[in-house]
Amino acid sequence: MQIPIFTVDAFTSRSFSGNPAAVCLLENDLNEDLHQKIATEMNLSETAFIRKLHSVDDFTKSSCFGLRWFTPTNEVPLCGHATLAAAAVLFHIQKNKNAVLTFVTLSGELKARQAEDHIVLDLPLYLTYPQVFQEVGELIKAAIGDMIVQDLRYSPDTKKLLVRLSDTYERSVLEELQVSAQDFLSAEKTGKVKGLILTLKGDSSGKHKGYDFYSRYFAPWIGVLEDPVTGSAHAVLSSYWSEQLGKKEMLALCQEMEEEQKQYKITFVLQSLSDFLRGQGRVIFPLCTRHQLSIW
Repeated sequence: MQIPIFTVDAFTSRSFSGNPAAVCLLENDLNEDLHQKIATEMNLSETAFIRKLHSVDDFTKSSCFGLRWFTPTNEVPLCGHATLAAAAVLFHIQKNKNAVLTFVTLSGELKARQAEDHIVLDLPLYLTYPQVFQEVGELIKAAIGDMIVQDLRYSPDTKKLLVRLSDTYERSVLEELQVSAQDFLSAEKTGKVKGLILTLKGDSSGKHKGYDFYSRYFAPWIGVLEDPVTGSAHAVLSSYWSEQLGKKEMLALCQEMEEEQKQYKITFVLQSLSDFLRGQGRVIFPLCTRHQLSIW
């Protein structure tokens, strides 16, 4: 069986930058173990598998597909940048003409639509709750040492720990922080954390004014030491910062670790307070640009 596999750069307008994801188009059912083997072979933070829901479906004409995501070691319930990559393959490579695509996933139905030079994803928003420091203190020390923590939250739906650094720190402190994510595995004793978010309130003035928050994301528990930008993490971050800032539209800046790459912007638009309470939000991402085709 031949499977087309695309490599797509998300969150960028330049090739070989942004956050890459692999996308597989499945014409037929794939043996369960092959999903993980392919994702391991691709060795990207996420590999997305788009499948037809009915035998008569067509990648160029249908508007609803199944979607699964795998890291090199695990299947995950949600991945924003690989969903973006999947939508880009259907819209721009397969020339799907539908205005809106629906993906049936482990996190429910996710919708993607084209808007000028962007793809708009409707992703779930996940609430966070106060987390006792002592329970995860060793993990936090492994991540940030003796830095001051402004707030500590946990998202039970995503198993992500959100660590907000003190507002007294500048953006450069977060960017230049040297993190050994592999050490998190032994430092995390609760068994409930599968992702660690470090975040910092944005600047209201100065050189980088206009950004509402900054963040970095680490997930060694699922085989990803650091992910440049993660939609699932921002489904947590946008919920948290919307509550903290009292805003429904925010501009975020995420840190890419390779020196030759630039930062990029993500805009979050919460349609209304009632939408926020229902756990619905909209994330607007820059368009993906690069693809490569391989055959299995």
